[in-house]
Amino acid sequence: MDFKAHLETANENLTGFKGVNPDAANGFTQLHMATMAEGSVSVKHKELIALSIGIVRQCTDCIGFHVKAAIKAGATKDEIAETVGVCVMMGGGPAYMYGVGALEAYDQLIGAES
Repeated sequence: MDFKAHLETANENLTGFKGVNPDAANGFTQLHMATMAEGSVSVKHKELIALSIGIVRQCTDCIGFHVKAAIKAGATKDEIAETVGVCVMMGGGPAYMYGVGALEAYDQLIGAES
């Protein structure tokens, strides 16, 4: 999968949704910003948690967005690989397949964190 292209399309879709339902889109964005802010739990760890949920829920968009954000927050490939290991333990075979996709996303997005 080409995660860069996939995330570009996802962003276009999100922009389209914001055009027809700005209140819902802005509400989600505000929730996201408030939840993912630095706090007692670091942004990096919040992104790894979000990535875990994306893997176990089998959300390719979530995986791409949260791998990219985790990289920006300083996550290493080893940290993402360990996160994938926890997902496999908790989510079995499907988490394994989506988890290795997260590592593919890391390899593709490592230079695109901005």
